[in-house]
Amino acid sequence: MRVSAIVSTPTPNANSLKFSPGVAVVGSANTTIEFTSARAAMASPLAKRLFRIDGVKEVFLGPDFITVTKVDEAEWPLLKPDLYASIMDHYSSGQPVLAQDSGASSAVPADTVIHPDDSETVAMIKELLDTRIRPTIQDDGGDVEFMGFNEETGKVLLKLKGACRTCDSSVVTLKNGIENMLMHYVPEVTVVEQVFDELEQQSQDEFKKLEEALKKQMSP
Repeated sequence: MRVSAIVSTPTPNANSLKFSPGVAVVGSANTTIEFTSARAAMASPLAKRLFRIDGVKEVFLGPDFITVTKVDEAEWPLLKPDLYASIMDHYSSGQPVLAQDSGASSAVPADTVIHPDDSETVAMIKELLDTRIRPTIQDDGGDVEFMGFNEETGKVLLKLKGACRTCDSSVVTLKNGIENMLMHYVPEVTVVEQVFDELEQQSQDEFKKLEEALKKQMSP
């Protein structure tokens, strides 16, 4: 499969760029796969190739796009030519995007599959995430994963992925976009909270400690 042109699009995250090769990437509608390390990228010849480029921090594969997140020190003018070339080389090579024996799935997203034992509220939340919210977030080079719903408190737990995961405006996306829509269509929803990976949670905790220390220093 040959790629004639690759279009790069800025995302709300200054450290992430969305690349559209004009052909299928993961292929399945609404399906995304995130690689946060070179070791994890062994499951994808495409992601593995991109991680060879110095400065690449994360690779996120969507139905028809690739989002690359760089480290803070790297500069896009230096990275972009190598990224363009690597994507072109991958599709010219004839290799699959995902290794057949990798165990990585390109099936329908499991998080929003409606199960027989799901309550009506959970089913509505999953339907909205899959049909209204997920496509919009994928336009920005990211995705959202349903992590759970507390029937007693009305709290929805979501995990942001791709460009949205490390974006400065992720809280705005979560509150002004996702939370407002879910609360509008599903009255049982009272709040939406973001779920972090262990390392992300540690970073969040360290940031809060630093904020508190700075406030104490500035107080009279």
